[in-house]
Amino acid sequence: MSLPPHVLPVRLEHAYRLLNHGPTVLVSSAHAGRCNVMAAAWNMPLEFSPPRLAVVIDKSTLTRELVEASGRLVLNLPPQALADACFAVGSVSSRELAPAQDKLTAFGLERFDMPEAEAPLVGGCLAWLACRVLPEPHVQAAYDLFVVEVLAAWADTRVFEDGRWRPLQDIPPALRTLHHLGGGQFWVPGQALQAAAPARP
Repeated sequence: MSLPPHVLPVRLEHAYRLLNHGPTVLVSSAHAGRCNVMAAAWNMPLEFSPPRLAVVIDKSTLTRELVEASGRLVLNLPPQALADACFAVGSVSSRELAPAQDKLTAFGLERFDMPEAEAPLVGGCLAWLACRVLPEPHVQAAYDLFVVEVLAAWADTRVFEDGRWRPLQDIPPALRTLHHLGGGQFWVPGQALQAAAPARP
């Protein structure tokens, strides 16, 4: 599978905007012929330029093992249409699968590869951020928190174009981001509000 024609690169100075509203992401990783994917609700932007993000990856996961070995990961933004798959890969450990199987295959997720990313990109998502880990051994060990720098990003122009999310009313519900509340319950954005410009004293 390759990038669909409606997916275009995102300028790095705009990459943080892909996560600025707190969506659940799928973290994909690969090393030494193995790949994996897991869901992560705890993630956030940290810096604009260079674009740096934070994501929590539990030390018990295969994703953590592959990320630490490779120093790379991809954050994939799933839409409402992938809610069931998102819950599944966030609930089932790869260690429960057959040795030769990975969660992408087990849960029917398409994947594609990009030269800028050393981990697979999950098909059907709204955006992708290929990242390298900025080693912080103490923080990773103590808090499971990884600081990463975005090396490349892409987004579906039906939802994100010219460095901005499209107006919510222009985004079909099936293409809106997921926000996990726990236990497989998600919210999706349903109303947008534009604040008035502040009056200057």
